[in-house]
Amino acid sequence: MTSYFDEHDCEPTIPEEQYRQNALLELARSLMQGLDIDPGSFDASDWDQRLPPPAARAVVQSLPVVVITPEQADKGLKCPVCLLEFEEQETVREMPCKHLFHSGCILPWLGKTNSCPLCRHELPTDNPDYEEFKKDKERRKQREHRLEGLHDAMYT
Repeated sequence: MTSYFDEHDCEPTIPEEQYRQNALLELARSLMQGLDIDPGSFDASDWDQRLPPPAARAVVQSLPVVVITPEQADKGLKCPVCLLEFEEQETVREMPCKHLFHSGCILPWLGKTNSCPLCRHELPTDNPDYEEFKKDKERRKQREHRLEGLHDAMYT
């Protein structure tokens, strides 16, 4: 059997570079062999491919009802879903992110997914699997942030 270099009619790299490349390959092999992971059973990314579940009923029912002020009506403030202007003294729902919506517009939306249609601020859900996914996602984000901080500290 011929070597890779003979087969492709090329020379190996500088020995120091070759050592680094081999070390990285060995590290990757040892990590893959040392970790007993079944990729089929790991479905955390499954939520990345689907819409989030509906918002929790209790949270939706507790959304504040706000009365549109004359100033808001004069500014031409609109419902982001139906694009109709709010009228003075009209009652609307306020999301935690402070966006305002007609009840008839936001309630069906939150019955399908748990986020604000404008800013994607997420409300809690009644789905324990999705809530665990959100916690894991936040932990991964924090870990990446800490690793970036460590990396930056090494090079400053």
